[in-house]
Amino acid sequence: MSSPGLVLIADDDRAIRTVLSQALARAGFRTRSTGTCSTLYRWIEEGEGDAVITDVMMPDGDSLDMLPSMKRRRPKLPFIVMSAQNTVMTAIRAAEAGAYEYLPKPFDLQELISHVRKAMSGASAPEEVAAETREEAQPLIGRSAAMQDVYRVMARLMNTDLTVMISGESGTGKELVARALHDYGKRKAGPFVAVNMAAIPRELIESELFGHEKGSFTGATARASGRFEQARGGTLFLDEIGDMPADAQTRLLRVLQEGEFTRVGGAGAKKTDLRIIAATHQDLRVLIREGLFREDLYYRLNVAPIRLPPVRERLEDIPDLTRAFLRDAATDGLPRKTMSKSAMEALKAHSWPGNVRELQNLVKRLAVLCPDDLIDQQTVEAEIAMQETTGQGFHSENNDLSSIVESHLSQYFANHGDALPPPGLYQRILREIEFPLIALTLAATRGNQLKAADMLGLNRNTLRKKIRELDIPVERRKK
Repeated sequence: MSSPGLVLIADDDRAIRTVLSQALARAGFRTRSTGTCSTLYRWIEEGEGDAVITDVMMPDGDSLDMLPSMKRRRPKLPFIVMSAQNTVMTAIRAAEAGAYEYLPKPFDLQELISHVRKAMSGASAPEEVAAETREEAQPLIGRSAAMQDVYRVMARLMNTDLTVMISGESGTGKELVARALHDYGKRKAGPFVAVNMAAIPRELIESELFGHEKGSFTGATARASGRFEQARGGTLFLDEIGDMPADAQTRLLRVLQEGEFTRVGGAGAKKTDLRIIAATHQDLRVLIREGLFREDLYYRLNVAPIRLPPVRERLEDIPDLTRAFLRDAATDGLPRKTMSKSAMEALKAHSWPGNVRELQNLVKRLAVLCPDDLIDQQTVEAEIAMQETTGQGFHSENNDLSSIVESHLSQYFANHGDALPPPGLYQRILREIEFPLIALTLAATRGNQLKAADMLGLNRNTLRKKIRELDIPVERRKK
């Protein structure tokens, strides 16, 4: 009878080492644990262990930096990497270094034991890719369990050409995921071409995607390449794929099946050389039942699905997101602000129908409008309430400026019951419109008053006068 497999455990937290050792022992494994990378490395050199569980940050180094060297010495030894640094880059580094699995802390014990069993049984590990140091900024933000699932799937898909379908509500960051898959994948040297199906007139979609020959239709005065040609060697991102008309769906399906396409009005076929990532906020299965989307195309596109969670399913990520958006606002020339703890709680209490995009817009407005360096709870609650009452929410049907102003004025009168608002209403409303309009324009021009005046259609001296009168902060972007 063969002896139980030996699992090497490396973690600087004694409590974690104890819990893992006891749980694995109950599951029938032998264990040996250490709190340093150097001891783990020595055991591996000596041929110890049938599987390894290791933390990333250890007192004497980063285990992911050492992992490629350990893998070279023991190529078949599976490594399960754990980390409290729960970012997409940690998942990517683990995959690049050749880890069998990456688990964020806190981890589920039963899930970890299941991975150990699979690893020892010889189940396939994620595809190994060349280790490479990444210094780029984080493309995605969030440490919640829901986002960890997204990161782990992304890490496995980075260096494949599998077609990916990203689903999620509007504002959840689907294009960010698509860009990350491209920027950190094997096609990163090629172009990333994005096309929004909902933004293209239906009659022009085929020409937009596949290009056209001169004279192929009215207005085709010259040959034009389509997005498939422009994305050659890179990634083609088809956003809002559910809005693609039926005839274009048929053409796209044929291209995916045959690996080649022809320009509209053309004869010669061109081979495709790209990765396709599609995205939708709609339930394509519902569209299939309604006869609006081809089922065979759905299965061609849905090879590797990624579902992005709405903000209401990842409320614990709101502080990290908010701090990042405040930093971005300061980088763009807006006043540097921080958020109080109670203000963060107020943000977490909101339902966020517009998801991350809504949060980002709110934080930018607060950076402009809040006069204090510290944004407090009352300011956040007032801005959210104003957003809801003025129709600025993401589910408002009438979101044009006139409707918003009308709703805002109605609220002024409603708040005073039978009495009229105090005198000076015209100037107060004018100030409320002028302040964010000028402040946001200055932010967009990085504090360049000449450009801002030109955008607003104002004389430069008039703009300077309004900046002084409204006490609008002006900060140039630091180079």
